Amino acid sequence: MALLEVNNIKKSFGKTEVLKDISFSMEKGEAVSIIGSSGSGKTTLLRCLNFLETPDAGTIRVGGEVLFDGSDKTRKSDEEIRRRRLHFGLVFQNFNLFPQYTALENITLAPKLAAKAAGVKNDEQIVETARSLLAQMGLSNRADNYPHQLSGGQQQRVAIARALALHPDILCFDEPTSALDPELTGEVLRVIRELAENHTTMIIVTHEMKFAHDVADKVIFMDDGYILEQGTPEDVFEHPHEERTRQFLSSYSKK
Repeated sequence: MALLEVNNIKKSFGKTEVLKDISFSMEKGEAVSIIGSSGSGKTTLLRCLNFLETPDAGTIRVGGEVLFDGSDKTRKSDEEIRRRRLHFGLVFQNFNLFPQYTALENITLAPKLAAKAAGVKNDEQIVETARSLLAQMGLSNRADNYPHQLSGGQQQRVAIARALALHPDILCFDEPTSALDPELTGEVLRVIRELAENHTTMIIVTHEMKFAHDVADKVIFMDDGYILEQGTPEDVFEHPHEERTRQFLSSYSKK
């Protein structure tokens, strides 16, 4: 059974259909890259998976559990939405770190709140985990730095550690290098590559075509709210079936 099953997801904003009929699945330990031009619906799909937006129709299952069913119109409590959101970790384009907290505090904040809500006190373990994640990101010496004291690449690596701290089933990246200078892009891509090598289950929305090809187990090409093509990197990049896919990849190969 697939870890994630997305079936017939639709999402409109007013009269604008952004996701028109999205279906795909992925296995535990798989890295999936989602590519496509701006406005194709990639970010909205991630936001629907993370319950930052509510789809209009379709189903989302993780590990067989139905997290969203468009036919169920029962209003879910904020607590229930938060519980479902914990299956996913989301790393944003612009880091979204809290400026008033240190790198370590940014990572420990959500786990401490979750532990408190569950009536559990394990602050020492949470801090130990956060320090281990900072070490994994190559930032052991930056634990007490505030975001403004960090480079963009360092901030994004803290954001990745923060997402991992809640042990999500699936880690989602929304164009994780788009806000970075080219010289800082490599350090973030290197971290994501290492996560892929360790079989972290990931969905990566990216404009880095070579990275998408080299790191992903599966590539999804979105266009105008649809999944137009999906398959192995070799299938999509080297033997695309759709003319629109060929046009898109051709435009990138000329850059």
